[in-house]
Amino acid sequence: MAVLGWLTPRRRSATARSVLAGEAAAEAARKSEQELAELAEAEARRKADADSVPGTPSEPEFPVVGDDLAAAFFDLDNTVMQGAAIFHFGRGLYKRKFFQRRDLARFAWQQAWFRLAGVEDPEHMQDARESALSIVKGHRVSELMTIGEEIYDEYMADRIWPGTRALAQAHLDAGQKVWLVTAAPVETATIIARRLGLTGALGTVAESVGGVYTGRLVGEPLHGPAKAEAVRALAAAEGLDLTRCAAYSDSHNDIPMLSLVGHPYAINPDAKLRKHARAREWRLRDYRTGRKAAKVGIPAAAGVGALAGGTAAAVALHRRRR
Repeated sequence: MAVLGWLTPRRRSATARSVLAGEAAAEAARKSEQELAELAEAEARRKADADSVPGTPSEPEFPVVGDDLAAAFFDLDNTVMQGAAIFHFGRGLYKRKFFQRRDLARFAWQQAWFRLAGVEDPEHMQDARESALSIVKGHRVSELMTIGEEIYDEYMADRIWPGTRALAQAHLDAGQKVWLVTAAPVETATIIARRLGLTGALGTVAESVGGVYTGRLVGEPLHGPAKAEAVRALAAAEGLDLTRCAAYSDSHNDIPMLSLVGHPYAINPDAKLRKHARAREWRLRDYRTGRKAAKVGIPAAAGVGALAGGTAAAVALHRRRR
């Protein structure tokens, strides 16, 4: 991936880092955009029409077929995929011995601290990011892409929510572009988007020089406000009208992104997002049931960024083997 420059957090404000991360993700996504497949017949819409009860008021058709000023933006973790992509990616890296045993305790502590504290202290977060990025520092981007393809088949393919997948397909069938927007590394997100037949992905951008990871981020992880900045930058580059676009997420951290568009959806929402969505009459979809909803509703430590999220899986795997 081309070098887009990097930023030392102490020299810029959090807002500036969010803007840089968003713009970097948008640029990376545009470069990775795949050609849209031939438009399929809109079976889901026809089925919905056939099943509707006569005389019952129905919502206006959405997405609007042929509206090329509209697009859809989907969060990944617990929205499109059950669990966190970085968690599954970490399992795959540990299996391939990217982790040393002495690293596990440090990574796991940083992950646990973020989950328990729930506060992104700038200095602590910087230490966590540097530790996470050290896992891939010196490795070639092409190597991680190849491994990512294998890990998708091993751990991710069977964890896609069919309901959310159908929503994304409805946008594709309407002739609209569909983007993943995630704190996961952009390379991982791009693989998932391609496998699902989506347009592309916006994700956290790790700096590389000559195709080799330097161990630094461009800006900051694509999380919270940075996601909104990425969507805003991509919409401007693509000539989209955000009031005609849709966004989908499970997390209250993505309220900035959801608030940007004219059609926000809360998918498998956490408690804070559910409350926010109901207060603003946003559409809600929940594909979980009972115990599963409780499990996948736990907030992921996406703010740690890059690759630290996989450490919990690595620790669990290590314990099982012992």
